[in-house]
Amino acid sequence: MGANLAAGLIVFALAVALGGAVYAVIRLRGRRAIATAAQRATYDVLHIAELAAEPLRTGLTEAAAGKAIRHLRSLTGAAGIAVTDAVRVLAFDGIGEHHREHAAAAAAKAVAAGRPTVLGGRELPCDLVDCPIRGAVVVPLAQREGALVALSDGPPAPGLVQATAETARWVGTQLALAELDTSRARLAQAEVRALRAQISPHFIYNALTAIASFVRTDPERARELILEFAEFTRYSFRAHGEFTTLAEELRSIDRYLTIERARFGERLQVRLQIAPEVLPVTLPFLCLQPLIENAVRHGLSRKPGMGTVSIVARDAGAECHIMVEDDGVGMDPAALLDADDGVDSGQHVGLRNVDDRLRSVFGDEFGLVVETALDAGTKVSMRVPKFHPGVRSGS
Repeated sequence: MGANLAAGLIVFALAVALGGAVYAVIRLRGRRAIATAAQRATYDVLHIAELAAEPLRTGLTEAAAGKAIRHLRSLTGAAGIAVTDAVRVLAFDGIGEHHREHAAAAAAKAVAAGRPTVLGGRELPCDLVDCPIRGAVVVPLAQREGALVALSDGPPAPGLVQATAETARWVGTQLALAELDTSRARLAQAEVRALRAQISPHFIYNALTAIASFVRTDPERARELILEFAEFTRYSFRAHGEFTTLAEELRSIDRYLTIERARFGERLQVRLQIAPEVLPVTLPFLCLQPLIENAVRHGLSRKPGMGTVSIVARDAGAECHIMVEDDGVGMDPAALLDADDGVDSGQHVGLRNVDDRLRSVFGDEFGLVVETALDAGTKVSMRVPKFHPGVRSGS
């Protein structure tokens, strides 16, 4: 009897286990799939597009086309695909590469006409008996920079035509963004040149005049000032680098203020409060110099008696907070608003320039904050992220 009982318990346990397994399978089958076929297809397309976008954002070059071409063929589903500029094939992937000359010629015609073209087998003559190519779809890229040529191993179907047209439109968008990035870089370089042009007429004459006044009375002081002036101009007119560190910018400002103190004497006082932690922070080249020059030239030079410029840089977690303040004559806030509208005669072009560059590099929330009033001095504040994509000293 005991043996029968044990056998019965074993059978019961097996039945429970089997029932549990069947129930688990039924529940798993009843659950919704983690990703449907449509969701997976959408993800695949977006992933492929992302892989192709990175090289295309550098422009329509042979290197960029070579890196993107395989992904572009996946997006179109073509048997073979070519990316061309206005005259030649930049990259090819898939079958039918012996039709490169046909692809280049067809692309040139499509670019000149500014409209897509569908080619049949007769328009793609070939000496190969077993050539698989039976047609092609040619779509010009935006701004007629080049074309996308999709080769087909059968008569071009409407789906291939539509896929090639949409892919070409997307490629054109990436190239337009690349051109925008290039334009922004050129604009930044132009703004730096504008700042340098602003420095030269206002500062250089006064600096040389101040140095000349010491040549006879204090030759050693004149020599020191000449060296400071040389280092200041070397930094201000350097040929490369859109960004610098706070330490380098402050070093150049110290040279500027050394020369200005030689000119103003005891009338110009300077106070510094710099947290050591923020000295390596990267910021746009020559973004502090105009603020200091504005404080000295427009604030203190017009004030009778002594004046003070304060420069403060604080550690604020993920940001560096910088403030330049003077106790000079100040300005009418309404006049500053007019300057922002382009009405100003040029007195505060440096402030506008710095504000534009900060917003362009870091975003609109990082523009200058100016607090001022007549006979109440001026305080200019800025926030700089300690880390920002694409912002590196010397770049």
